[in-house]
Amino acid sequence: MKIQLIAVGTKMPDWVEKGYLEYARRFPKEMQLELLEINAGKRGKNADIKRILKKEGELTLEAIPKGNKIVTLEVTGKSWTTEQLANEMTKWQHDGRNISLLIGGPEGLAPECIEQSEQRWSLSALTLPHPLVRIIVAESLYRAFTLTINHPYHRE
Repeated sequence: MKIQLIAVGTKMPDWVEKGYLEYARRFPKEMQLELLEINAGKRGKNADIKRILKKEGELTLEAIPKGNKIVTLEVTGKSWTTEQLANEMTKWQHDGRNISLLIGGPEGLAPECIEQSEQRWSLSALTLPHPLVRIIVAESLYRAFTLTINHPYHRE
């Protein structure tokens, strides 16, 4: 299974790239985690946010390979413990499809992305900085994965 993390925003600070890669590289070939960045629309004082969000949504949806299960990261999504995430990942594997996890930009995800979502996941009731979300998702997925294979990374 491949888990594709599709995130709005490019040119992340070095610490974000290093943090994400620290966990992404730990996944085995049979469960790869890859990041695909979507260009964020230019936001200025008089920016048409609705138009920018729509364009980001179109680019995000175009990046999803046909047949992938779409999971959106949203504040209003379902919160999972590490054990629950591990169970979700097992279900994803049994489903036989690859996964596309969508992270929006400063205003969140476009409504079109949310409409296509099969599952909604919330990392926290807090609004988190989008660059940090990449690292949290990568670590959370890795931790949950290690639980499914009884690896000592996750200790209670």
